[in-house]
Amino acid sequence: MRTSVALTRVARLCECGVFRDFVWQAHPDLPEFGRYNLIYGWNGTGKTTISRVLRAIENRIQPAGGDVAVCVDGCDVPGSRFPEMTLPIRVFNRDFVAESVFPVAGGDLPPVFVVGPQNVEKQKQVDGLKERLGKAEATEASEGEKLAKAKSAIDRFCIERAKVIKDTLTFGGVNPYNTYDKSHFRSRAVQMAAEGDSRSCRVGEAVRQRLIAQHRAAPKPEVLDVAQPWPDLALVRGEVVVLLGTTVVSAVIDSLSDDGAVSSWVHDGLALHQERHAERCLFCDQALPEDRIHALEAHFNIEYEQLLSRIDAEIAELEGALKAIAALVLPNRAELFDDLVVDYDSAASAFEKASESVTLFLDTLQGALRKKKGRVFESLPLSVSAPEVGPRILGDVNEVVRSHNQACKDLEARALEARVGLEADSVAQSLDEFLRLGEGMAAAERQLAESVSEAERLRSEIDPLERQIREHLQPAEDLNEDLRNYLGHDELRLAAKDTGYAITRDGEPAFDLSEGEMSAIALLYFLKALEDHRFGVAEGVVVLDDPVSSLDDNAMYLAAGLIRERTEGAGQLFILTHNFAFFRQVRHWYRHMKGQRKSDVTLRPARFYMLDCVDQAGRRCSRLQPLDPLLSSYESDYHYLFAQVYREAASAADASLEHSYALPNMARRLLEAFLAFRQPQETGGLTATMELVEWDTARKLRILRFLHAYSHGDAIGDPEHDASLLCETRPVLSDLLAFMKDEDPRHFSAMLVAIGVGGDASDDD
Repeated sequence: MRTSVALTRVARLCECGVFRDFVWQAHPDLPEFGRYNLIYGWNGTGKTTISRVLRAIENRIQPAGGDVAVCVDGCDVPGSRFPEMTLPIRVFNRDFVAESVFPVAGGDLPPVFVVGPQNVEKQKQVDGLKERLGKAEATEASEGEKLAKAKSAIDRFCIERAKVIKDTLTFGGVNPYNTYDKSHFRSRAVQMAAEGDSRSCRVGEAVRQRLIAQHRAAPKPEVLDVAQPWPDLALVRGEVVVLLGTTVVSAVIDSLSDDGAVSSWVHDGLALHQERHAERCLFCDQALPEDRIHALEAHFNIEYEQLLSRIDAEIAELEGALKAIAALVLPNRAELFDDLVVDYDSAASAFEKASESVTLFLDTLQGALRKKKGRVFESLPLSVSAPEVGPRILGDVNEVVRSHNQACKDLEARALEARVGLEADSVAQSLDEFLRLGEGMAAAERQLAESVSEAERLRSEIDPLERQIREHLQPAEDLNEDLRNYLGHDELRLAAKDTGYAITRDGEPAFDLSEGEMSAIALLYFLKALEDHRFGVAEGVVVLDDPVSSLDDNAMYLAAGLIRERTEGAGQLFILTHNFAFFRQVRHWYRHMKGQRKSDVTLRPARFYMLDCVDQAGRRCSRLQPLDPLLSSYESDYHYLFAQVYREAASAADASLEHSYALPNMARRLLEAFLAFRQPQETGGLTATMELVEWDTARKLRILRFLHAYSHGDAIGDPEHDASLLCETRPVLSDLLAFMKDEDPRHFSAMLVAIGVGGDASDDD
């Protein structure tokens, strides 16, 4: 048996059914729930709403609509946390009947499982296995969380790395990397790990920058090759060496042969005098001695002239080569693709240095030849060597040019190649971390698989044991015995099947159950289900919402007895009803419990409540409150209704709209009950019955108009007319009491005595 109350209060019901703004703490006179609880309320006051909130706890779901919270063992639990609750609770209400007993789709009743005495040891074994299973399932849940985290970590990593690659390689046009995502990165990383070539895929920063430039390159025009600007330097040097070593044999004039400058001056002057046939010296205007002219001509003979001519020709060739070198213009580096600029700059720099070396060399050769012209009669040495500038110097420049021109033709393929290389480099750099995260996920998968396997193994041990333990044949027999005692015959029976119980009538499937039979089966099945070993009634909470609806008086008394017998050992019990006769039965049971007469209500085992529905701004608003003392004292709701109407009619205080809202309904039920005994022959309704009674016609019409306008059978509904007309309440109630007094004076006087107005009221409860 429970040592403490499970449900201590319904903390709040806001915009939930007819509960608009009910907050328990706003009602300081409302005692917390006890072990046994009785809630009385007419139809439409919120009993079903409360039972549905409690059934949501049983089903571990969040209640539909509104702000809901219950207090369990002193702690408020909002509706959003109902799925987490483990409170053992069973609720009987119309939803239970519709879902579990007589579902729309049909089907058998679910089986009730009990543990037979011969299976006690097996049950202990099952309990032990289930304890281990609980731990295994907890481990499984924990490992599942770890796996989820590991998957999330590697997923985030792949997303981040894929984004870096996509941001780097996105480019206009048709480009597969424009849609690069985590799946592409994961696939490439797995492939690289399988091939084991990550090291070869990595590139240095310089190469990486070159590849980035290559991937981003825009189209450019082709560039012309550079032609070789200088001659064969070794050959030229050889030719110059020959010229420098050549000497002229002639009638040498020593003064001229020893002075090259004078020799050249004289040679040029001789040629000038010969061209002009001058007989006098053009310099000093003296007559030229004939023998001097012959001597000079012998000195500057044909061989001499030929050597000078060869030297001049060589100097001219060297000058042409120098001009070609000076005129050479290399391609502008801006004309080339960015990824080729570094190589081009290196080749161009080497070429320019070679050009400077060649220019200096050719200048030296020219100087030597000019010197030779003044010293043709002697052999001159050449000490300078030809610089080593092979064809590769210019070839490196043209190689870059050719690479550029080829890139112009293969721009897209070249860009794709660069992107593939950049992707491979990025993946290779991230591979170690990817593999580490992958191993973490694989380890988590292994751990989860082991825990799942362990849980399945335990279940495989538990299932056959439970199949041996579970006996729902006996509960079927017990239910059949209950039905026989309850209905007084054994036409209806429950046949045990593997999946539950089939309802039969005389051995055939029963499809034509009356409402009373359905109510009886539903209640008896629920009460038997409380014995199911999966529940544990002594530790659980039992809720019954209008369990005797549609039952006649005899069946109601039988049901009340069974309910008391099957639920008085419950850890906590809630009974909600609008049936006053059933209310009296439960009230009588609760009143005679041990400790119920203690002055401190918190020490009493049973608590009594009622649901009241009032009007707030034109909306029905229900609230839970302590049971009205009149309901606690009287033996029928007729007594309660009479007392309420009489008390209101006799009150001198001004009635509020909220206070008066329920009175028309009470007055109607009081009048209908009164006339049912006074005019039992009339079944045509309230108006027809009133017409049979001879009384003040105007006052009768006033009563009928008021009741028809502001009452709705046995339920409280929304007003259809101006609520301000409820100011008529007290005069109409006075007319109603006058009508009852005139129609049956003895009855009226007896009722006054019964409610403690005309004499001593009694309570035989």
